[in-house]
Amino acid sequence: MKGNSSLGLLGFVMRKCISPFIHKDRYRRYYCSGSHTKDHSRATELNRKLASGPSLQDFIKTSNKSSDELHEEYEEHYIPQYTSSTHSRKVYFETYGCQMNVNDTEIACSILQKAGYSRTRQLTEADVVLLVTCSIREKAEQTIWNRLKQLTALKKRRPKHEPPLKIGVLGCMAERLKTELLERERLVDVVAGPDAYRDLPRLLCLAHDGQRASNVLLSLEETYADVMPVHRTPQGHSAFVSIMRGCDNMCSYCIVPFTRGRERSRPVSSILEEVRMLSDQGVKEVTLLGQNVNSYRDLAEEQFSSSEVNPQLSRGFKTVYRTRQGGLRFADLLDKVSLIDPDMRIRFTSPHPKDFPDEVLKLIQERKNICKQIHLPAQSGSNRVLHAMRRGYTREAYLELVENIRKLIPGVSLSSDFISGFCGETEEDHQQTLSLLREVGYNVGFLFAYSMRKKTHAYHRLQDNVPALVKQRRLEELISVFRKEAAKVNMSLVGSTELVLVEGESKRSSEELCGRSDGNVKVIFPKADLPVQPGKPQKDAITPGDYVLVKITSANSQSLRGHALIHHSLRKTKTSEHHLIESVSC
Repeated sequence: MKGNSSLGLLGFVMRKCISPFIHKDRYRRYYCSGSHTKDHSRATELNRKLASGPSLQDFIKTSNKSSDELHEEYEEHYIPQYTSSTHSRKVYFETYGCQMNVNDTEIACSILQKAGYSRTRQLTEADVVLLVTCSIREKAEQTIWNRLKQLTALKKRRPKHEPPLKIGVLGCMAERLKTELLERERLVDVVAGPDAYRDLPRLLCLAHDGQRASNVLLSLEETYADVMPVHRTPQGHSAFVSIMRGCDNMCSYCIVPFTRGRERSRPVSSILEEVRMLSDQGVKEVTLLGQNVNSYRDLAEEQFSSSEVNPQLSRGFKTVYRTRQGGLRFADLLDKVSLIDPDMRIRFTSPHPKDFPDEVLKLIQERKNICKQIHLPAQSGSNRVLHAMRRGYTREAYLELVENIRKLIPGVSLSSDFISGFCGETEEDHQQTLSLLREVGYNVGFLFAYSMRKKTHAYHRLQDNVPALVKQRRLEELISVFRKEAAKVNMSLVGSTELVLVEGESKRSSEELCGRSDGNVKVIFPKADLPVQPGKPQKDAITPGDYVLVKITSANSQSLRGHALIHHSLRKTKTSEHHLIESVSC
């Protein structure tokens, strides 16, 4: 590739130099067509000069340099180098959207730190402001547009004796709206897509030189496997680890395959190295990330190749693409990650229901540190709408999967995504979605009104024909039913004892702490010094990152409440947990 870049530059120069000569036949015809002697003489002279003119070799300078050396020489003259002032520049990140964007922020931060930038949490200190954006819904994009106008006003107010503030947009919105961002609105200096973060130092150099710069090329290979993210986890107790990028599912409503590209999995060795590092730092919970996280399949390392030839899907599910064969699958990766630290919780998001074969479910049940919580995006309860969405399953197949999950993982916590008002959705379709919410009963839900996205299958083939007011009314009904059912599910936990990973103080009271249960439900409880061991007088304060047993006393659709009993650990068995509860109660 490097050699090709040098030859491409050479070819451009040659075309510019040779262009006056390449149409000599046309000029010969023009000058010979006249009847005057003067014209004939001029044509004869021109033909003589053309015949004896320079050849191709006159435009090629002989060189013994390799293609790599030529590429380096090209970079030296045409690509701005980092200056000493780079090392004093501070970058401020704002992250919007999903957990993948949180991880992208950590990757971009790592790359810029190696280039000499330092991160600041104060906007007023920043020389560069980078927004890591989401493009999945129109509302998310509008939030970014409004924020860019605010930052542009801040940029204009910046004192003249300070370097000009540079504004950049990263992520999905950058890939989708490059032209609008750079040319039409002219609100930003740098635009970088999800696969272009390695190019950020060069893009910012161009911006500091007064140019607008962009790179939104998608990659079939980029996983940032060799970039160790700069994790900035709250109190250091949890972290996100990206295991794959992109998506092949091509659901008709979804922009992700067009903004993040095709699926590619990060090598297992890189993932395990990062998880070990986080364990050494004392991180107590890791969430494995991907747009379709459980379709992970690492084909790069032969020592991990699977004997299985045909990939397994959940019963009754299908794909619109040809699934990969061989390699390390998600169940294999989950197995290896969970063995690194038995006292570290493992979660994963966001999965697709099609990729939950029994081997994955059985592994979740067997390993104490893999959370008994599964995100199972349904999107709709209507077969007709599911077909239009190109989800690859029916309502019946989805419910069969739910039944199988609950059989193999007793007490599992389920969460889901739903879209109201998709193209062509009727009132009957909407009622079927409400009935699915009631039939399954989710602990956690993410519900949104449909927003048409350009480039998607729906944009080209379907009509966004559900009125906005109808979408909003249906969304409110979905939220209402979800809350009623979630309250029932959570109320069933009253009287139980939940193992909670403490996150910090409650937002509403400095006298209370909050954390997450194994089922990923928020648990709130009063501050207290707790016994470290049953029957012993020693007590310790509760700090973020601690595991504590909490007796649940009340619940609503959003959270659980209770009182903490004792410090605990994932390593302890169910039998020891039972004895702990009895001893504390006594």
